[in-house]
Order: sequence, then C-alpha cells, then structure tokens
Amino acid sequence: MEKIPMTKDGLEALEGELRRLRSEERPAIIKAIEAAREHGDLSENAEYHAARERQSFVEGRLAELEDVIARADVIDPSTLSGDTVRFGATVHIVDEDTDEEQTFQIVGTHEADASAGRLSVTSPLARGLIGKSLGDSAEVTAPGGSRSYEILEVKYK
Repeated sequence: MEKIPMTKDGLEALEGELRRLRSEERPAIIKAIEAAREHGDLSENAEYHAARERQSFVEGRLAELEDVIARADVIDPSTLSGDTVRFGATVHIVDEDTDEEQTFQIVGTHEADASAGRLSVTSPLARGLIGKSLGDSAEVTAPGGSRSYEILEVKYK
C-alpha cells in the first residue's frame, strides 16, 4: 500500500469531509429515498432515481476518503528547514520571462488548490522545483510550454 503524503491541515480537511458525509449526507439521502418510495411506482420516479444516484456518489466518495486517510503519511512542514525545496515548502518564485512572482506551498494531491496557493506535489511546477535550492533556476515543462523560474525564497512553516 503506497503512502500518500499530506499536511496535517489536509488530513483534517479530509476527516472533516468524511464526518460530514457520514453524519449529514447519508441520513439525508436515506430520508429522500424513503420519501420517494412513498410516491409509488419506482420505475418512473425521478426523485427516487436522483436519490439513489446521490447515494452511489456519496458511498463511493466515503470509500475513497477512508482509503486516502488510511494511507496518509502526515508531514509537518514546521519541523523541516533549509533552502532546498521539498514537500511542505512554501516557495516564492519569479517567472524569468515575465517577471511575474508567485508563492506556493507544495502539498499533497488531495489538498491541492492552486487558487489558494497550494500546489500538488505531482504537478509539473512542483516536480520541477523539488530538489532545487534558493537562487536556483528551474526549467518546467507544462502543457502550455516550457517556462523557467528562479527560486527567490524557500520557507517551512
């Protein structure tokens, strides 16, 4: 079983979603199915079929969350230090062509959100940055083409 790296915050978010699905979604779906059954003929009952479809989605998501949580390898970035980019690092970079600066924290796949500054460890940019040090230039090949970034700051918080 392959471990899945993630931060403590990422694990807590997944556990919160798991609790919500179990305590809120499941009971609501059961009530919706019961209410739809009371309407009679199930073969032409759109409410029943929608509730069953939602139930299928929620059960699949629950299984996925349980698997990910069981395989979680929690890494606390605050215990790490240095100038080399690794999992959990918050990296401030500049695009060498456009001079556009960005800051990202490299996190696990299940907690990534680029708009919030959390970059998946498996993304092309993160893969290009990992192992590089402060002041290094990283050549990143992404779907939009090849880009070059300079690492301005590496911190672990």
